[in-house]
Amino acid sequence: MNRALLHAMCQALIVAGLPAALGQQDQGAVDTAAKAEFFERQVRPVLVQHCLACHGPKTQEAGLRLDSRAALLRGSDSGPVVDLQNPLRSRLLIAIGYKDPDLQMPPAPAEKLPDAAITALGQWIAAGAHWPEDAGGAANQATSPKPHWAFQAIRPVAIPKVEGTDWPQSPIDRFILAKLEQQAISPAPPADRTTLIRRATFDLIGLPPGDDEIASFVDDPAPDAFARVVDRLLDSPHYGERWGRYWLDVARYAETKGYVRLAEERRFPYAFSYRDYVVRSFSEDLPFDRFIVEQLAADQLPLGDDKRPLAALGFLTLGRRFTGDVHDIIDDRIDVVTRGLLGLTVTCARCHDHKYDPIPTADYYSLYGVFAGGEDPAVPPLIEELPKDSTTADFQREYETRQQALDTFENKQHRALLDEFRARSADYLVQALAGRLPPQQPLPKAPGEIRQTIVERWIDVLEHSGAEHPVFGPWQAFAAIEPADFESAAAAIVGGWTADGRGVPRVNRVVKDRFTAKPPTSMADVARGYGELLSQLHERWRSLTASTLAAASGEPDRLPDDDDEELRQVLYGEHAAVAVRKQQALWDYLYDSPINDEIVKRRAAINELLNERGPAQPRAHTLVESSLPHEPRILVRGNPTRPGKHVPRRFLSVLCPTEREPFGADARLDLARAIASRDNPLTARVIVNRVWAHHFGAGLVRTPSNFGLRGETPTHPELLDFLAARFMDEGWSIKKLHRSIMITSVYQQSGREVPRYRELDPENRLLWKMKRRRLDFEALRDSVLAAAGRLNLAVGGPSEDLSDPSARRRTIYGRIDRQGLPGMLPTFDFASPDTHSPERYSTTVPRQALFLMNGPLAIEMARAFAGRDDVKRSSDASQRARRMMRIAWGRAPSDEELALALAFVTSHETTAPPEGSLDAWEALAQTLLLSNEFTYVD
Repeated sequence: MNRALLHAMCQALIVAGLPAALGQQDQGAVDTAAKAEFFERQVRPVLVQHCLACHGPKTQEAGLRLDSRAALLRGSDSGPVVDLQNPLRSRLLIAIGYKDPDLQMPPAPAEKLPDAAITALGQWIAAGAHWPEDAGGAANQATSPKPHWAFQAIRPVAIPKVEGTDWPQSPIDRFILAKLEQQAISPAPPADRTTLIRRATFDLIGLPPGDDEIASFVDDPAPDAFARVVDRLLDSPHYGERWGRYWLDVARYAETKGYVRLAEERRFPYAFSYRDYVVRSFSEDLPFDRFIVEQLAADQLPLGDDKRPLAALGFLTLGRRFTGDVHDIIDDRIDVVTRGLLGLTVTCARCHDHKYDPIPTADYYSLYGVFAGGEDPAVPPLIEELPKDSTTADFQREYETRQQALDTFENKQHRALLDEFRARSADYLVQALAGRLPPQQPLPKAPGEIRQTIVERWIDVLEHSGAEHPVFGPWQAFAAIEPADFESAAAAIVGGWTADGRGVPRVNRVVKDRFTAKPPTSMADVARGYGELLSQLHERWRSLTASTLAAASGEPDRLPDDDDEELRQVLYGEHAAVAVRKQQALWDYLYDSPINDEIVKRRAAINELLNERGPAQPRAHTLVESSLPHEPRILVRGNPTRPGKHVPRRFLSVLCPTEREPFGADARLDLARAIASRDNPLTARVIVNRVWAHHFGAGLVRTPSNFGLRGETPTHPELLDFLAARFMDEGWSIKKLHRSIMITSVYQQSGREVPRYRELDPENRLLWKMKRRRLDFEALRDSVLAAAGRLNLAVGGPSEDLSDPSARRRTIYGRIDRQGLPGMLPTFDFASPDTHSPERYSTTVPRQALFLMNGPLAIEMARAFAGRDDVKRSSDASQRARRMMRIAWGRAPSDEELALALAFVTSHETTAPPEGSLDAWEALAQTLLLSNEFTYVD
């Protein structure tokens, strides 16, 4: 069947109707029945017999599935296969008609479909591809949200009634007790006060309580004594350090970029600004919804004079750089946002629809478009004023000198690069005809080599310029001609351009004159013709600009003639194929190698200055949004060289019960507000669960970053919703959440063991006791320094090297190098900074004990501990040992424990130790630092 015959059949079908109902839409039940009958008699048998073996529920060659209308319209990996507006352009019809030698279905050795089958499919598509509702198949449900608990709105829940009315102190206790009573389990008795204040102090500030604090609480008979302890700890300047470190795990915080491209600077010199922002935000109890918005879009907020919130953007910018692969960088940002804030593994949909959760690939690329428009500024901006002194002035002069050298060179090379692309429009348009290039080497092999990125941008421009486009409408008309008929059909198209323009879309005069004077004989001829016009116009514009600048009359902003200006916009407009920003030109490897190296060298000179002399400056790693919003396209199978259909920038469909509106120009801000909305069922649940997990050792949901279908269900779903709703009602206050959790009987339980309960609930999911937990590395190291009296409690500022034995600041202020973590950190289960960390693992391995026995820090702190003034001035050995054990354990030793300690000291004193080893009291100090009671919290 030839193309003309197929066209005539489709037109006849639409105009006359065959059957009549197929050519008319929404004509009532009779027409619907006729459409259904035509589908069942003429279409479905063809699909079942010839198509579904390769494009059905079990197998989808090229990503195409043909067992539902939704799947048909979704298309294949290469894009849509039916065009309901222009049925003749449907790739499905071209394939089954064998009109394209590279696209023939069924493929050889199978035979071409019978003409009757091809006719039926052509009629069906021309009439709108009606599909009876009961013939949907599984594909209709592939991305529909299941009634999963996490996707349901947070609703008010009734507080359960319980029998044990003396135990509950709060509604939280009633939720816990209701579950315990179902299993005939009684909660553990309260912890003693020394245990309780040690637990609360480590929980909230990550440090051991002082003697005076313990004594004051133990001796306080008031019923609100513990509540006042909690309030005091929440007001401590060290609270933000403890809980800020937890958030840094979520944010995969580090101060280096991992593997970088070429000679790029690998350090983030101002990463500490984000860490300090997080600490300050927790200490000041910044509402969590505002905390989210600032971390995603502080640059798009009206901040006023206080620019410090700009540092919040480190949540996005301080991730790995994947040797400059922008797609991986954006993927990492999507991951930290969605797993960190929403508890969803959205990045699983990068290459295909999520296998388990209702997250289609289109939603992934909607978020991709949100983050694709942001770039890192070459120099992090100031967030506070610099001090006015000579050191600052010298630094500023040197910085401005290097920055000017970079700007001058890069601006010149960027202009030259764009001039080259514009002048070579013909080459790029001819290459665009051949389709997308295979992946290239990172840098052009030779000067003037065609750049894949620009070819693909030209393809995008051409694909999205319709028949009505004044400049590229003729291109579309020429492109629709069969190669064998090209010369005569092209002449007919040119002849149809009437002077008054009646009956046809308007054609740009310059384009019309070019092809009227010389009608094209092939599409390559068309491409060269357009290229000539664009190159000539580019030279005219350059000459005009140079002459006006020479005459000091100012740079022109347009050409006088409207048609000339319309053509100029193709090269100079905001959406032009060659409108590549400076940063993008560098990241996309568009410069020739020597130029690229020089730009990298000059940028490195600035980074060297910032790293050497600038760390104390108040700067932050932020984002600068492009003036042009990124228009995302699905990358088929995640392959950047295979862009598919466009998708709008918008929120996840599973979290939008109503129609989703596309995000506006400030897409990151729109996304942040959608995440931080009360209407979002996930955000409050996820953060409440994270806070609960840090207090009890496990969350109500034990997969804290996966609330999807493959995650665990909550042990106490009503309690989770109760906490989430109250959290939002109380202004998204983390401190109020702490207080509500801690002023409960369940939190204040002891760790009493009951064998029967352990058989019933071996993992303590019902919380019938308090779990003993080992200190994480930060709290352990800080406690060792505190016991030795060597802990520096200064808050904020640049980081220090933890591998340096002289480092004395809290561990949160240690420098985190992705590729060079100090060995002690992974030894003690430190969170990997390479990616978002849902929770810390807790292992017990020999290296941990060996570090505390032989590590330089442990040895030095043991000596300092034994040499503390308040230890050495004890009246006798008994008092000295007692004092050391109180410092280490927060309590006085029993008589038996004291006797063992003194016997240990006596044994060491009577044995000559090797030269340089610890003396008897130092050995006791080290033993206490190694003890379970020091390293664990009950």
